[in-house]
Amino acid sequence: MAIDYEKLLALAIPDTQQSYTRKDAILYALSLGYGADPMDAAQLPFVFEPDLQAVPTMGVVLAHPGYWPRLLDTGLNWVKIVHAEQGLVLHKPLPPEAHVIGKSRVVDIIDKGAEKGALISYERRILERDTGEPLCTISQTMLARADGGFGGPARSALAPHAIPDRPADFSVEMKTQDNAALLYRLNGDWNPLHADPEVARNAGFERPILHGLATWGIAGHAVLKTACNYHPSRIKSIFGRFTAPVYPGETFRTDVWVDGNIASFTVRAVERNVIAINNGKVELRD
Repeated sequence: MAIDYEKLLALAIPDTQQSYTRKDAILYALSLGYGADPMDAAQLPFVFEPDLQAVPTMGVVLAHPGYWPRLLDTGLNWVKIVHAEQGLVLHKPLPPEAHVIGKSRVVDIIDKGAEKGALISYERRILERDTGEPLCTISQTMLARADGGFGGPARSALAPHAIPDRPADFSVEMKTQDNAALLYRLNGDWNPLHADPEVARNAGFERPILHGLATWGIAGHAVLKTACNYHPSRIKSIFGRFTAPVYPGETFRTDVWVDGNIASFTVRAVERNVIAINNGKVELRD
């Protein structure tokens, strides 16, 4: 079934509610490798109850609507969809527990052609349930590899953030566990592509791949460590473009460049020497 441009743009993605707890905040941090060194006191506030702080990138898993390309009547070949870009704007530091509402909508669809697929962008606003105060806004672009050529707009996407042409100011290597995807999916992304070997093979991968948001969160950890000295309130926004799939168990090297209140980053899967995230940009608060 081909994409119906107007229908998909007007798709009603149901609002979602979540009451997340301190335990959820700790689980998210652990799923990204925080606390891997139990003697690192700087990471302890993200995984231990006294003075608990939420990891900034946790915003992307709040009030998750589920894998709506599969769950709703979208006309998409959901097995062939991959994560292309991810953004997060933090309107205030995330509390370690809260009652929230997520309001999602499709904001753009770009037809790249029958051989290249379609870009589908959507956003999710996260509001505190009782006050209506915004906590964060999530933006995500998916590449629907099998759904191009439907006759929709063929506009080009915006030019990505440029990485500085000099050696990185910081480099951080983090080794992931072989079961990292099985742990990360407990944050709310139940896409079987990250758990079921048969689904992964049908999608063209040798085995289940790691969530793009897990790799993205690991990059956020590296920036939080190097550019923010583990002060989560300093991160205002974070954006990255996914350039290659990665697998649980791989080592990721995040290179970070800091220029004033902008931190740029890339993520490389060390064992295969493949760039997994490029054009990363983090806006920092003073």
